[in-house]
Amino acid sequence: MEDILAHESELLGLVKEYLDFAEFEDTLKTFSKECKIKGKPLSKTAGGSLRDSKSLIIQRDLVAAFDSGDQKVFFDLWEEHIPSFIRAGDSLAQKLEFYLHIHFAIYLLKHSMGRPDKEELDERISYFKTYLETKGAALSQTTEFLPFYALPFVPNPMVHPSFKELFQDSWTPELKLKLEKFLGLIFKASNTPKLLTLYKENGQSNKEMLQQLHQQLVEAERRSMTYLKRYNKIQADYHNLIGVTAELVDSLEATVSGKMITPEYLQSVCVRLFSNQMRQSLAHSVDFTRPGTASTMLRASLAPTKLKDVPLLPSLDYEKLKKDLTLGSDRLKAFLLQALRWRLTTSHPGEQRETVLQAYISNDLLDCHSHSQRGVLQLLHSRSEVVRQYMARLINAFASLAEGRLYLAQSTKVLRMLEERLKEEDKDIITRENVLGALQKFSLRRPLQTAMIRDGLIFWLIDILKDPDCLSDYTLEYSVALLMNLCLRSAGKNMCAKVAGLVLKVLSDLLGHENHEIQPYVNGALYSILSIPSIREEARAMGMEDILRCFIKEGNAEMIRQIEFIIKQLNSEELLDGVLESDDDEDEDDEEDHDTMEADLDKDELIQPQLGELSGEKLLTTEYLGPGRPSHFSPDGPAHQKRLPSVPAGRLPPSRRGGRRGRQARSVVASRTSRRASPARLGGPQPAKGGAPGPGQWRDHQGIYISCHLQAPDALHPRDPGPDPTQGQGVGSGPSVLLVWPPAG
Repeated sequence: MEDILAHESELLGLVKEYLDFAEFEDTLKTFSKECKIKGKPLSKTAGGSLRDSKSLIIQRDLVAAFDSGDQKVFFDLWEEHIPSFIRAGDSLAQKLEFYLHIHFAIYLLKHSMGRPDKEELDERISYFKTYLETKGAALSQTTEFLPFYALPFVPNPMVHPSFKELFQDSWTPELKLKLEKFLGLIFKASNTPKLLTLYKENGQSNKEMLQQLHQQLVEAERRSMTYLKRYNKIQADYHNLIGVTAELVDSLEATVSGKMITPEYLQSVCVRLFSNQMRQSLAHSVDFTRPGTASTMLRASLAPTKLKDVPLLPSLDYEKLKKDLTLGSDRLKAFLLQALRWRLTTSHPGEQRETVLQAYISNDLLDCHSHSQRGVLQLLHSRSEVVRQYMARLINAFASLAEGRLYLAQSTKVLRMLEERLKEEDKDIITRENVLGALQKFSLRRPLQTAMIRDGLIFWLIDILKDPDCLSDYTLEYSVALLMNLCLRSAGKNMCAKVAGLVLKVLSDLLGHENHEIQPYVNGALYSILSIPSIREEARAMGMEDILRCFIKEGNAEMIRQIEFIIKQLNSEELLDGVLESDDDEDEDDEEDHDTMEADLDKDELIQPQLGELSGEKLLTTEYLGPGRPSHFSPDGPAHQKRLPSVPAGRLPPSRRGGRRGRQARSVVASRTSRRASPARLGGPQPAKGGAPGPGQWRDHQGIYISCHLQAPDALHPRDPGPDPTQGQGVGSGPSVLLVWPPAG
């Protein structure tokens, strides 16, 4: 009741304003009279004439800024006085705003008497490019606006045929007329009572919540289907086991009556009990005539793997943790983010790491499902450089694990924040590296791929790759790998077609870069985009074949083989050379099971504890210990324990890949060794020790495993074996790729 009384005057004023707007004259008189009798105060609302006068001033200022080309003044007024729900939800407003940005981007070109000031022109073009990559990305799929996404990359748009209409004398007056009409409608509607505005905004909020719930439902259904497949597999194995058991009982009964069991029969039974991968080798290599052979092998196959006794880590008070992450000092936030990351990166793969990750997810550690303006995720935009970097590192650690990617991808909120941070972060190289690393791992998930393409991330990647010598190895490798992943999609190739000349120049320059680890990604991107006829035409015009043949003279055997395929694609006359993958197939295969925790996540730590200051696991278990503290744990935590030896890089654990080796996958995680590769180590693929050939799988000298999914005209048989199923999970430091490259042959 006290809350109502405190705001009673304002509430009554809202009611009065609405009655006045809706022209309930008699009701308004009665309402005002009754309020006066009861002594209820009515808040004063601005009169219509006053509102009209203010509206006219704002309209006049906007038009004046339009005429003078004052971009900052115009868009400040635009964002302040045009309601956000109209700018974001009204198609007319979005289209007008797009053309207004074009107007200010080319204003100097149209109105400078001599040569326009280069610095100011570059600033305007940069502002327009930022708009295209953020708010303007929503119109990237609209045919009307497609040509204008190339405008920032064209050296002289005045002479370019695609932008001819922009420089006609009638274009600017027509746009000004549209602006004036729009402002007249908007400011007439601005007299709409606040009560109605509140109702509309609340409805929009509910709509967004419904969309998020729908997305969560889709993810839950996907997981349900995965579990159903696994259940069906287990059930089939169970039925097979019952069948074998019945046959063995029949055989025992037969021996009672004196009938002998042949070695061939015993061999057939044993082969049925083993997994598909072992059946063929068993049938030809095991002598079942020797007594005890079959039973020994069966017992060995069922014997549990001896694991080191790895204790579970103590549980934490996540409410207190999240409170201090949002309200604590910047130094405390940094130490907490570091400790939480160390829990993931230094935990032992398996139950220990899975328990840590599941605790983070179930407690929504990063506030991915929160709508609060002060959630943990907002630390990505902290004023503190250290906090921003450590938040980016933690997100990258989450993205390194399949379940972590699933958690972060529940909504596009995390993706949008990472994209913003990527484009804004120009001070801290490591922050940008970790944001880029997380986005590159996100590109394993098709819905997030689609969102990145729509947001114009390809244009940002092309822009940054124009000067690769200024980039760290990590940034270069992950940028090129991410670009290739996005170029595998039809939408990504069509984006590249808008700036075909620039894309081809950047990729051809990267072919000769001294960092040879990027070569497969560059080649894969080239091969993919050259399936678009317009890009092939542009490539021929710039002499791409001659450029490629220069690299054939200098390259190793594998590089030569890849370039020959690119040249073949370049000279193809097909409308679409090969079906790389279908944009209509939104199913995500089991590649999402793959986990790859990079050593780079913990490099170059910025903060060190002072004397008496807690950090790492000691900080967590001293200040944030929660209920359910397990027995057998080290108070120092994983950061201070002896690190267990890592298993070979690039391998997939058999428990995560069992029963799927015969299936083609669209994407895998490619893990390279931490040492740098020399050209001599980048030769042709080598057989994996002890492995059996898998469909479309090959491995290079660095342990990169790739499942090809290519149906090009000359795609031949895979020539190399896949991962060794006897090996464990790896800890790699290279990009995750959706690689359909190279075609084997």
